[in-house]
Amino acid sequence: MILATRGNRIVAVVATLLILALVNWSILAKERHLAEGEVVYLELAPVDPRSLMQGDYMALDFELGNAIRDARSAQRAQSGEPLVNHGHVIVRMDAQRVAEFQRLDAGEPLDADEMRLEYRLRNGRIRFATGAFFFQEGHAERYEPARYAQFRVNQRGEPLLVSLHDHELALLGEMER
Repeated sequence: MILATRGNRIVAVVATLLILALVNWSILAKERHLAEGEVVYLELAPVDPRSLMQGDYMALDFELGNAIRDARSAQRAQSGEPLVNHGHVIVRMDAQRVAEFQRLDAGEPLDADEMRLEYRLRNGRIRFATGAFFFQEGHAERYEPARYAQFRVNQRGEPLLVSLHDHELALLGEMER
């Protein structure tokens, strides 16, 4: 009986340490992504910014998503095959690092001013990392002028949402870092 209890404690301690190690590794990976990822701005498309159940947030949709949907529709019409729910898009950066649609990724080499950006199709909408930007309750007016979302993109093309910006790329809200 004592051995079984002791064994259970050891298993519980090892499992707890393993979980903590995995959580900390994930946090470190995201912090590295934020620190080392390339800055990219995506133009926002208008959507309803409020949710009574989830608090204050801005639902995000992107002009780039519209271009991807159009390209995917054309690709499907041409091939007749169903498309996968995720992929990469090739974007070109302008002087301010605002991404412009070039083409869907077919594995070809990139030009110096191009980047691969991962996207996912969720409920009929193209998503980049997330579909919402949450902010402190009562601060909605600070984010109303949002026209761009800033992402950090790692080597694999995975975007991580950082902040929202106005039409001149000025930061909106407060960065708490």
